[in-house]
Amino acid sequence: MAFRLLQCSPRLNRHFSDYIRFSAPNGVIRLPLASPKVIGTATSRGTRGHQEDFYAFSALSLDPEELQIGLKKKLGIEWDPSRVGDVFARQAVFVGIYDGHGGPAVSGFLRQELHGLFESVHPSMIPELFAWIKELGGYFKRYKGGPLAPWIDDSNQAPPKLDLEARAATAFFEVDRLLSTDSMSQSCGATASVVILQSLDAPATPFFSASRLALTVAHCGDTRVLLCSTNGGRVLSMTENHHADARGESIRLRRMMGSSLITDSYGESRWMGALANTRGLGDLRFKKFGVTAEPEVRTKLLEREEWAYIILVSDGVSSTLSDDEIVDLARDAPDPKAAADAILSFVEELGGEDNLTAIVLPLSGWGKIRGPDKTKELREYRRKQAEGSERQRRM
Repeated sequence: MAFRLLQCSPRLNRHFSDYIRFSAPNGVIRLPLASPKVIGTATSRGTRGHQEDFYAFSALSLDPEELQIGLKKKLGIEWDPSRVGDVFARQAVFVGIYDGHGGPAVSGFLRQELHGLFESVHPSMIPELFAWIKELGGYFKRYKGGPLAPWIDDSNQAPPKLDLEARAATAFFEVDRLLSTDSMSQSCGATASVVILQSLDAPATPFFSASRLALTVAHCGDTRVLLCSTNGGRVLSMTENHHADARGESIRLRRMMGSSLITDSYGESRWMGALANTRGLGDLRFKKFGVTAEPEVRTKLLEREEWAYIILVSDGVSSTLSDDEIVDLARDAPDPKAAADAILSFVEELGGEDNLTAIVLPLSGWGKIRGPDKTKELREYRRKQAEGSERQRRM
C-alpha cells in the first residue's frame, strides 16, 4: 500500500466499535455493521492500475449532551437522552466514503483514522488547530474559523459543547494538520462524504428500523450522498459537488482569492489549472489558494418510513450515472449488499473506467417503494448502446 499510517495525538481516546447495540425483549443485541444486510458495500478498481477509493464504517460513542444541543440547534427537536440510557444515547453510526486522487495516501489515511478522530476531537484542540490553519497563509490569512469560531479563544474557561458541524470541521482540519508532515500529501488528496446516523427512538432501535432518525452529512468534494424516498423512488441529494464553477464555491473563492479558474481542452473547469474539487483533504500545496478541508454540513430528520435507503457513491459512479439511475438500480435488491453490487455492475457494463465504490444503508422504508422504476427504459437503452461500444473497444 502506497501510504503510511501517521501517528495521531495520544490524548485522543477511542471508544468506537464495529457493531451497533439496540434493545430487544430479551436484552441488548449487538449486530455487526459488516453484515451485508446492515451495510451493503461494493468496490472495484475499474480499469485503473490501482485503487484510490476507500470507505469505513463504525459505531461511535459521542457525548449525549452534545447530540442533544445539535438536535435542538439544527432540527428544533427536544430530545431526552435519559429515555434510552447512557450507552444508547451515545451511539451514532459513522459511514464514510473517500475518493483519492494523485495516489492513495490521503484516502487510505481517512479510511483508518477519520472515524476515530471524529469521535475523539475536543474543544481544547481548536485554538492550536486554528493557529495552524492560519499559518497556511493565502486564503486562510483572512479565515475567521467558520464553525470553529466559538472555540478559537482559549481564554474561555467553559467553552460550549461541540455540535456535529463543529466536530466534523475539527476532525477534517485535524486530518490536514496530521498529514502536513507527509510529503506525499502535498500533491495528492481525497474527497470525502461522511454520514452520521442517530436513532431518536425509545426504546433504542437500530438505524435501519428507526421511526425517527437524525441524519447528518459532512461533505467535501464530489463524492455523493443520496436519499431514496418510498414515494415513487424520488431522490434527494444531500451533497453538492464542490467544483470551481459551482455557484457557491465560485462565490467563496472569488471573494477571497479572485479568479483562478481555468478550463482545460476537454471543457472541464480546474481551480489553479489543476484541481477539479475546491474542497477536500490533503493537496496541501493548494491550501493557501483556497482548497479547504472545511466540510459542508447538512442535517435532516427522517421519519415514518418516508425513506427507503441512503446511497453513497464515489465519482466513478456519479460521473456515469444520474442520481435517479443510481437509486433506481437499488430499489428491487433483496439486501443492501445486492443493491451496491447492482450499481457497480451496471457502471461496469457501461464501460466505467474509474475506481468505483457504492455503499447502501437501509432505512425503515426498505422494500416499500411505491410506483414504477422511472429509469428502467433509459438503462436498457444505455445497456444496448454500451454493447456496441464494447465491441468497438475490442477491435
